[in-house]
Amino acid sequence: MKFGPVPLDQAEGAILAHSQSLAGGALKKGTLLDPAHIVRLRAAGVTEITVARLEPGDLTEDAAARSIGARLLGPDLRLAEAFTGRSNIVAETAGVLQVNAAAIAATNDVDEGITLATLPDLMRVAPGQLLATIKIIPYGVSARAVDGAIAALGNGALALRPFQGGRAQLVMTRTPGFKDSLLTKGRQVVETRCQALNYALGDVQVTDHKEENVARALDAEADLILILGASATSDRADVAPAAVTRAGGRIERFGMPVDPGNLIFLGTLGRARVVGLPGCARSPALNGVDWVLERLSARIPVDSDAIAAMGVGGLLKEMPGRPEPRQRQGR
Repeated sequence: MKFGPVPLDQAEGAILAHSQSLAGGALKKGTLLDPAHIVRLRAAGVTEITVARLEPGDLTEDAAARSIGARLLGPDLRLAEAFTGRSNIVAETAGVLQVNAAAIAATNDVDEGITLATLPDLMRVAPGQLLATIKIIPYGVSARAVDGAIAALGNGALALRPFQGGRAQLVMTRTPGFKDSLLTKGRQVVETRCQALNYALGDVQVTDHKEENVARALDAEADLILILGASATSDRADVAPAAVTRAGGRIERFGMPVDPGNLIFLGTLGRARVVGLPGCARSPALNGVDWVLERLSARIPVDSDAIAAMGVGGLLKEMPGRPEPRQRQGR
């Protein structure tokens, strides 16, 4: 592509690089100049103008953006109409976005005129949400550069994993003097979380905070078992994780490097995944539980290594009214 100032007599058929204010209305940048445009510019006293002119083998900005965007498409992803060198990828359903960071970086390294920006990997997204945008900076780029960008992307650089959910069970425990209002609040907040992730919370059990009682209450045929204890779980041998083991299950991970949400545990029992909820799960505010449940619902593997990797970015916003805030307040 050629770019620069040219005499007005040589500008027909070129792309206007900068908007021009004229009598009767402005000519916007990106306009393909035709004879009528030249007449208007000449009448305004313009003798020289900055333009871009595509050369053989070049693609227009919209065509280039559209071609690269098409490579990103997959199930539940939509490509919006290209405009001003921009093409957007939009979510068609709720789920978790997976991004191949290496492929995105390689694409952005092909040509400085081609840019691709995405949301972070493993981010929860809603229907209609913008997931990625391709922006072609100049008015055109070579077809060779576009082909290079498409090759760098490969297959599946962007993937949306819809929330599939399933049947969930909630087991809550209580200790002497435990307020019924806390049980009610806990159920309401957990049920709201489940509904947003397509889990049907059809079974809610309330039992004493004792290992044998919790073990009897667990349903190994559920897709997801959630345990919300009256007392925080502070060890693998504590009541809730011990109850899972007693019922024939296995604890895969205790604790996570996400705050709020440290005191979570993850396990399996029969066909069910088991999540021991920390006390912060009684709040609707974002915490580590959300990250785990989102991935489970989207059928993205969650194991000990996955939870360990959550530490980067795992320092979340402090919850108001937290009994033990991270930083002590001065007098």
